[in-house]
Amino acid sequence: FGSERTGAPVVAFCRIADTDIRLREPILEPDVLIVQDATLLHQVDVFQGLKPDGYVLINSRRSFTELGLADIAQRFRSERLITVPATEMAQKHLGRPLPNAVLLGGFAALSGLVSLDAVAHAIRDKFSGKVAEANVAAAAEAYAYVDHEMKELAHAQAD
Repeated sequence: FGSERTGAPVVAFCRIADTDIRLREPILEPDVLIVQDATLLHQVDVFQGLKPDGYVLINSRRSFTELGLADIAQRFRSERLITVPATEMAQKHLGRPLPNAVLLGGFAALSGLVSLDAVAHAIRDKFSGKVAEANVAAAAEAYAYVDHEMKELAHAQAD
């Protein structure tokens, strides 16, 4: 998005399928919600239409409760809700606060809908050299982070 959109809430969507996708209309009932900017959480109803068994990944170091989303967390399956400090991970690997690839890695771990290898392949298809490898490393760190957090949650729920 260009500079005219900087700071404005932007809703984008993506469809994932094993077959050709011919639909072009917006997704009104998403299976997954990825929030790049947690400051939008109380400005826009980003959870509107999210299916009850949907996945939620938020770019933040803070928990859902710390983000003021305890009521939201109660409406959805806790093992499908997670935050990841994507901007910080991007800064570490890329030297810039660009959380896109980081969030893709986190999404792969959270949902299992795509593999980390697929994310790495897509990154390398789009970028090359050091930029690609830095983004792959950032995505891999997010994958490991989310995977670890999910195991901790499962362990805590088992106790």
